[in-house]
Amino acid sequence: MAIRLGDEAPDFSAQTTEGPVNFHQWIGDKWAILFSHPADFTPVCTTELGLVAKLKGEFDKRNVKIMGLSVDPVDSHQGWIKDINETQNATVNFPIIADPEKKVANLYDMIHPNALNNLTVRSVFVIGPDKKLKLTLTYPASTGRNFDELLRVIDSLQLTAKYSVATPANWKDGEDCIISPSVSDADADQRFPKGYKRIKPYLRVTPQPNK
Repeated sequence: MAIRLGDEAPDFSAQTTEGPVNFHQWIGDKWAILFSHPADFTPVCTTELGLVAKLKGEFDKRNVKIMGLSVDPVDSHQGWIKDINETQNATVNFPIIADPEKKVANLYDMIHPNALNNLTVRSVFVIGPDKKLKLTLTYPASTGRNFDELLRVIDSLQLTAKYSVATPANWKDGEDCIISPSVSDADADQRFPKGYKRIKPYLRVTPQPNK
């Protein structure tokens, strides 16, 4: 059964390219991204893993840990990492789970038989420090993921976890936010000292509160 937003992310133990891990212990008090790949030595995933390695500093700034997954064993992963580093001018700097028995893939409902037979689809799970699922995305094998968008979403998730705001369409870090409808005007006056614009009773815009 698929896990849904707000559910606790299933815990597991697995072998990775950086040794054995217990997933919840590995997350600790940080945010985490778990993202899967249909198989090793696949072209689109090669570009993705190289890009994530280059973006690791951006994820680190956001207190986010990264873990990949493929259904192949560790020795295959290690060979693939050499190709990734060579072709993408990168150094893979995060663990990749070896899941040859598809235990984690099935636990997270990554096997979509109508799409990829018995291989994993290109899934993304963002998990908070509370181990709850905050975001899930599923891409077909033919379409590479947009990791700039993933960074943008994490900025929104972390902001809205701390303040009673939501982020509008195409929002980027530093731009105005929307005050939650559950906050009264009187409370908004106290919570948002920068002020806000009342466009409609349900649509009040305020500068990003932590900027």
